[in-house]
Amino acid sequence: MKKLMIGNEAVAAGLHDGGLGVVSSYPGTPSTEITEFLAKYDDIHSEWAPNEKVACEVAFGASLAGARSTCAMKHVGLNVAADPLFTLSYTGVNGGMVICVADDPAMHSSQNEQDSRHYAIAAKVPMLEPADSTEAYLFAKTAFELSEQFDTPVILRMCTRIAHSQSIVELGEKIPAVLKDYEKNPQKYIMMPGNAIKRHPFVEERTKKLAEFAENCIYNTVEDNGSKVGIITSGCSYLYVKEVFGDTVNILKIGMPNPLPEKTIRDFAAKVDTLYVIEELDPIIETYVKTLGIDVIGKDKFSLLGEFSQETIAAAFGKDAPEYVSADSPIPNRPPMMCAGCPHRGMFYTLAKNKITVHGDIGCYTLGAVPPLNALDSTLCMGASISGLHGFNAARGESAEGKTVAVIGDSTFMHSGMTGLVNIAYNATNSTVIILDNSITGMTGHQQNPTTGFNIKGDPAAKVDLEALCKALGINRVRVVDPYDLKACETAVKEELAEKEPSVIISRRPCVLLKSVKHEAPLTVDNDKCRSCKRCMTLGCPAISMKDGKAKIDTTLCVGCGVCKQLCAFDAIK
Repeated sequence: MKKLMIGNEAVAAGLHDGGLGVVSSYPGTPSTEITEFLAKYDDIHSEWAPNEKVACEVAFGASLAGARSTCAMKHVGLNVAADPLFTLSYTGVNGGMVICVADDPAMHSSQNEQDSRHYAIAAKVPMLEPADSTEAYLFAKTAFELSEQFDTPVILRMCTRIAHSQSIVELGEKIPAVLKDYEKNPQKYIMMPGNAIKRHPFVEERTKKLAEFAENCIYNTVEDNGSKVGIITSGCSYLYVKEVFGDTVNILKIGMPNPLPEKTIRDFAAKVDTLYVIEELDPIIETYVKTLGIDVIGKDKFSLLGEFSQETIAAAFGKDAPEYVSADSPIPNRPPMMCAGCPHRGMFYTLAKNKITVHGDIGCYTLGAVPPLNALDSTLCMGASISGLHGFNAARGESAEGKTVAVIGDSTFMHSGMTGLVNIAYNATNSTVIILDNSITGMTGHQQNPTTGFNIKGDPAAKVDLEALCKALGINRVRVVDPYDLKACETAVKEELAEKEPSVIISRRPCVLLKSVKHEAPLTVDNDKCRSCKRCMTLGCPAISMKDGKAKIDTTLCVGCGVCKQLCAFDAIK
């Protein structure tokens, strides 16, 4: 059967048809849909884990039990999962295990654009990199066989373009999911120093065998078009190369970027006079080719930054860019912003109004950094707001404690915020943490988490009580406010910052985009009463604009939250 699929759906189909038994993941764009599509298969155990480290460890446990397993994450999620990954390289697997990671060149939805190929090299595990949905399906399906053949976890590397672009996939037969026998093997699976030191030689020998395998495998292919110009490339860069050059150059497409095939590269280079490496982000392939003593042109011609395209590659070779259609008139910029009625807006307005220093985190609420709120001072990584707040207050003392907070979402708090809060309680800084509880994992597309009361399939599940949890972690002062109530928000922030002990404010109201949320009637502006003071504009609500010198509310966007009404001194908003 043939089907048009985005890359992430193709990965899910490949994993399923490869005999997958268990998947555990934490959502993160551009990887999220892999697990969402897998959750639609009833013959697989699917789950959202609190974070990527947990997900990777769940996948290991399932592999140890004899099931084929997987976990999926974005590139920064692999940082979180790195701890188990590096030791998994030593233990190896029982059932095949695939770690899906999606990189984000150009940082469409990420705080950096790191190159995950470094992890495969450092952990000494094989990595596969598909160039379209067809390969995404095939590579995912065969990755389990590779994992079991070489007793290793396998990393499947996607990127934003391959994850979310569509191409035709020809689906094959499903391999039955078989639970292999489990046998106790302390020397292999208990990584205490005496056992681990014996497993390291196995890893080095495995790497040699994988390098031999890479010379003649389905993942690396050569297109010999009789040209004296050769291009080594991989992933979506291969598609751009094909669109620019067609069959006029020789191409070595690397589908297995670790380990790289030495003999294949040498043979390919020997047939051409000029050799290029075209790869996004870091010069992984280029550096390897140079270590072989081969002259190659790479990052001196192609950027280390962002995504490539047909245009950038054509320009690098002095070719004319493809024709394109431009708009008849300039298109205005549309900066990202919180939705109309977003429950985070009221709290951010309060913090900005009171000139509070705010340590931010990863999620929808990062948008509190943009004008007109300009409410954030830092954003580093998942959970860093709370730990950073503690460090900031420890360094500056009382001069900071009364005017500095951390903000973090409910899902992010469960991901990696709890340990930071324990640190605040244990090491006793007078720090105030605001948990922005919108009852969902918002920015990645409304996935459930341990605080929502539902699992990945929408079935009822255990629900973490945030108030009780915070108190159990050592915080005595915990209070809940409605972020639509500006007066209550300001009172809570001022009172907790004035206290001489750690505290938590839970700003609780569900995301306005949830289907279960009932909206109020939209508000309107009485032009006769409006004095054009623009105070309502300071909220940064996309439903509010100025027209003919008066405030105007777009009733197709307004959800009737009433926050703007509380700001109007002239009672013009009804």
